[in-house]
Amino acid sequence: MKIIAVNNQKGGTGKTTTAAALGFGLYHRGYKILLIDLDGQGNLSYTLNADNDRYGTFGIMERPETVMGEIQHILDGEGKIDIIASTERLAIAEKIFTELGKEYKLKEALQQIPMESYDYVIIDTPPALGILSINALAAADSVIIPAQADIYSLQGITQINSTISTVRKYCNSKLQIDGIVLTRYNSRTTISKDLATALSQTAQKLNTKVYDTKIRECTAIKEAQALRKDIFTYAPKSNAVDDYNKLINEMTEEK
Repeated sequence: MKIIAVNNQKGGTGKTTTAAALGFGLYHRGYKILLIDLDGQGNLSYTLNADNDRYGTFGIMERPETVMGEIQHILDGEGKIDIIASTERLAIAEKIFTELGKEYKLKEALQQIPMESYDYVIIDTPPALGILSINALAAADSVIIPAQADIYSLQGITQINSTISTVRKYCNSKLQIDGIVLTRYNSRTTISKDLATALSQTAQKLNTKVYDTKIRECTAIKEAQALRKDIFTYAPKSNAVDDYNKLINEMTEEK
C-alpha cells in the first residue's frame, strides 16, 4: 500500500483534479484505490458524490480507530475505488488538534487499515500549510506536486521543499518527492516553455524531477467535474485522459 500526498501550498494548480485523475486512472487499471479528502472545500468528495455529512477525515483524525467505518465505497470493477470524505469540521482542525503528537493523527488512522486492502492511498491536501497538510506529509510515502508554468509556482515549490525538509527532520524521515507535474500546460506559449525549463532546474536542486508528461488544458475536465463524472469514463478520448494515462505510466513505470 503506497501512500501519496498530492500537495501544493498554492491554490489553483490542479491539485484536486490530479488527485482524482490519478485515483480513477489507477482504478481503471485494476488497482485498489483509497482517496482521502483533507481539503475543507471538499471538491474531491463532491466530484465522487461522497456523503460529507459523516465524520469523515476529521473524524478519523479525532478518533483513528473509527477509520474503517468512514470508508465510503464508490466503484467496483477489476479494481476498486473508495473515499474518506471531507467534512466542514476540517475548518476548525487547527483549534482542535493542539496536543502532543497532533502531526500523526492521520498516520495513526491509516495504520488501522490492513495493508492488502489498497494498492494506493491518494491524499488530496488543502492549498495551505497547516496541521492538515503536515498530517498528510507525515503519513505519506511520497509527494506529487502539481504546478502551473508560472512564476508563482517556482516560489511555491521552494516553500513546499522547505516544509518537506522540516517534516523529514521531525516527522517522516522516509518522505520522498516523486516529482512535479505541470498542469494546464500550453506548449504554444513561450512563457510556458521557459518556465517549464526553470522548473526542471529547480527540481534538480530539490533532488527530484519534473515529469515528462505535461497535463494540457482540457475543457472535458471541467465538464466532467460539473457533472460529477469520472473523466476516464466521461471523455475517454480527451487530451486529459491521454495525458494522465501517460503520467501514470511514468509513476508506475508501466509502458
